Amino acid sequence: MTAMQDETRRAARLYDATAVRASGVVLRAYSTSFGLGTRLLGGPARHDIESVYALVRLADEVVDTYRGPDAGEQLDELEAQVARALVTGYSTNVVVHAFARAARRTGIGPAEIDPFFASMRADLTVQEHDRASYERYVYGSAEVVGVMCLRVFLNAGRRPGDAVVEPPASTVAGARALGAAFQKINFLRDLGADGGELGRSYFPGVEAGTLDDADVRTVLAEVEQDLALARAALPDLPPRARCAVEATLALYARLLADLARTPAERLATQRVRVPGPVKAAVVGGVVVRTLGRQAVAAARPVVGRVTSRRRQA
Repeated sequence: MTAMQDETRRAARLYDATAVRASGVVLRAYSTSFGLGTRLLGGPARHDIESVYALVRLADEVVDTYRGPDAGEQLDELEAQVARALVTGYSTNVVVHAFARAARRTGIGPAEIDPFFASMRADLTVQEHDRASYERYVYGSAEVVGVMCLRVFLNAGRRPGDAVVEPPASTVAGARALGAAFQKINFLRDLGADGGELGRSYFPGVEAGTLDDADVRTVLAEVEQDLALARAALPDLPPRARCAVEATLALYARLLADLARTPAERLATQRVRVPGPVKAAVVGGVVVRTLGRQAVAAARPVVGRVTSRRRQA
C-alpha cells in the first residue's frame, strides 16, 4: 500500500467516524428515552442504532417541523440520497452516510426503507385515517423501524465476508409489535401537538381533537397486545440488545401507565412526560435485574458440576 492510499483510507475512516458521531448527536438531542436504552448496547450496535434513529428523525423533521411548500420534494430528495448511498456506500449527507453504512452491513434494504418513506409522505397529505390507512401508516413509520433495529442487533458483530443474519419470523413479529406499541404510545403522548398544531388524527375514525376516554381505552388495549407479543420475542435477542430493549420498553411502559391515568381531555392539551430522574431509576432497575439473571445463569453450570462430584463421591 502506498502512502497516498494509506492516507486516503485514513481520511475515509475519519469521515465514517464523523458521520456516526453526527448521528449520535441527533439521537441525544431528540430522545432521552431511546438514548438511555442505546447506552446499554455495545459500540457497533449502538452506533448503527443511532444511525437508524438519525435518519428517521431527519424525515420526521421534514414532515413535522419544516412543512414548507416543497416538503414533498425535500422528502423525495432524502429518499433518493438514501437509495444512492445504499449502492455506493457514500453520501455527502453525513446522516445518510452513516445510515447507509449500517444498512449495508446489516441487511436493511428497500423492504424496510420504502414503507418508511411512504408513511412519511402520507403525513404531508393525510390528516385523518381509517383502519386500513392507520395500519399502513403504523407499519411504515414504526414496525419496519423495529425490524431495522432487529437487523442491527443480529448483525452487530458481523465481519466483512460473513453472511447477513436473517431474523426469524417470530422475532420479526416481536420487533414489529414493539415498534407499533411505541408509535401508538407516541400518538397518545403527542395528541395535542398532532391535533392542534399539525391538524392530524392518527386513530381510525377519530377526528382531530375529539378523542374520548373510550377511544383511549381502545388504544391502550391495542398497545398491551403489542407489548405482550414484543416481550415474548425478547429471549431471542443477543444479551446486550435484550437489556437495551427491555430498558426502552420499561420506559415506554412507565409512560403508558401515566397516559392511562390521564383523562382524554387533558391528553389533548398537555404532553405527558416521565421525569429524568424517574427514567434513570427505571433503566437502573432493568440493569440490576439483567445482572441478576446473568449471575444466576453463570452459577448454574458450577452448581451442576459440584452436585455431580458429590454424587460420584
